[in-house]
Amino acid sequence: RERNNNWLPIKHHDAYAAMEDGGGSFGVRRPLRFMAHRLELNEKQVGDLAAILDELKTERAQAAVDYRRSVGAIADSIAGDAFDEAAAGNACEARVKSAQRLKDAVVKALQRTHAMLDAEQRKQLAYLLRSGQLTI
Repeated sequence: RERNNNWLPIKHHDAYAAMEDGGGSFGVRRPLRFMAHRLELNEKQVGDLAAILDELKTERAQAAVDYRRSVGAIADSIAGDAFDEAAAGNACEARVKSAQRLKDAVVKALQRTHAMLDAEQRKQLAYLLRSGQLTI
């Protein structure tokens, strides 16, 4: 019989799944190549975008590590004879802090990306996001 795990209060978030699968930071396999082509970036812009994506990749990798660590801590809180509410709470709080750091990194990456693009490139990026060709 197949188990229905929808009752679990803590679900595996899609963003973490994408990180674990090696998905790109902008929802495409090779975001730098894709964006350089679609936005017609010049060499300096490509270099700037590479730095932005690299920093974001590092932050997402750390978030994935934090997520796996929190899963282990939550599992440990359940494994004993008595439920360790404090450990579970700490693990969930660490997950929230990690998500906040990742959110801040994404906003910073978007801000830096916006600053390096010209008006037409920003319009094209917005179109790619709205159309779903590029996701964040």
